[in-house]
Amino acid sequence: MRVLVINPGATSTKIAVYEEEAELLRVSVDHSAAELQRFERVADQMPYRKALILDALKERDFDLHTLDAVCGRGGLFRHIPSGTYAVNDRAIEDILHPFYGEHAANLGAYIAKEIADPLGIPAFFVDPVCVDELNDLARVSGLKGMERESFFHALNQKSVARKAAKTLGKPYEQLNLIVLHLGGGVSVAAHEKGFVIDNFNVKDDGAMGLDRPGALPVNAVVNLCFSGKTKQEIKKLISSEAGVYSYLGTKDFREIERRALSGDEPEATRIFKALAYQLSKDAGAMAAVLKFKVDAIVYTGGMAYSKAFCDELDQYLKPLAPVLYFPGEEEMKSLADGALRVLHGEPARAYMGENK
Repeated sequence: MRVLVINPGATSTKIAVYEEEAELLRVSVDHSAAELQRFERVADQMPYRKALILDALKERDFDLHTLDAVCGRGGLFRHIPSGTYAVNDRAIEDILHPFYGEHAANLGAYIAKEIADPLGIPAFFVDPVCVDELNDLARVSGLKGMERESFFHALNQKSVARKAAKTLGKPYEQLNLIVLHLGGGVSVAAHEKGFVIDNFNVKDDGAMGLDRPGALPVNAVVNLCFSGKTKQEIKKLISSEAGVYSYLGTKDFREIERRALSGDEPEATRIFKALAYQLSKDAGAMAAVLKFKVDAIVYTGGMAYSKAFCDELDQYLKPLAPVLYFPGEEEMKSLADGALRVLHGEPARAYMGENK
């Protein structure tokens, strides 16, 4: 079975073709800011990005008619359970009129369907960031009407959890895992027997990330909102200018690590250690959610390549449970695997477009 995978990002569109487990090709098509500024909405970029994908495949003499499916990265849909979804008209409607805002990832399923339909093959998306399997208690915040929502790196979290299960020699559905996604954004989640029953996401709560704040003192946030800054200015601050960046002026983790370990910058060392401290606190909270019955703790994402950073985490977390290391991300392979599971007989889910 052959699957074309499409992963649109802010400045590029990554594509790959898999034949079962084997990657046949991979291409990254870059987009300049000037090119993308021509489009009023993200959804308007679909024909432009689709054409570039088809051109890239044609340049490599790839025959689209050898494909069995096309799978795109999922975007900011309404909350749904984990799984592989067939791209239907309701999904397209929510891409054209996004409920949670626009993001380049929204284009993945849209482009997949536009390529798949003329070929008479299915289009899928897999585990978008809006995957919601929270238990009922996890939804309660501290103010009625302001309930906690599930946003996390579901695609990589679920994929890595399944890899961890293979390492442990047990089905994912029989394990309790805590997964730490350690990328530019961070998320920490409690996986209980196949379901992510609670999570911290850097968008709203938990540890800071490289440029997002995570949880902030509420009264200080109120004061910030009435400090004379506009709503747009505050949104920009907390979405791209907070976290480690606000302390050290960089979002490059390699630079952060170099400065922290040099011994010449006490502040860099402090923030490096604080990031590990905060993430460990989140993992401890997820352990409590799992009633401290934890089969393994799993590190993934780019920061997991850093032995020094993993060592910082380990001093807090190794006493709790065995630690497994899966550095980096395999989004393309994860998307292909999701499509292949359906092509080999697992039923595809139907996107209903109704928040839980």
